[in-house]
Amino acid sequence: MLLTHMSRWYSNAEALRMATAGNAELLALSGPRDPYPGKLGVIEDGAYADLLVVAGDPLQDLNLLAEPDKNLVVIMKDGKIHKDARAGAAPTMGSVIE
Repeated sequence: MLLTHMSRWYSNAEALRMATAGNAELLALSGPRDPYPGKLGVIEDGAYADLLVVAGDPLQDLNLLAEPDKNLVVIMKDGKIHKDARAGAAPTMGSVIE
């Protein structure tokens, strides 16, 4: 995973920021070619909601993201939950919860 290799040159926080909010800023600069009509790279009302809940702290250990099957507890894409492996949650991988 390229993101984990970036820790050679950047702090974990900087690498995560570049991969999320930084890329969102670049997409917004593409004008009419921007495929996303809403805000990206932020967690706020009305923004495109892609969210990962990680089992651990990627600010301390970026390698957690190198094993997504094991370490991504919740995956939300376009505001819909695609995986929810929290304790007591019904298995949802491969299905969308409305």
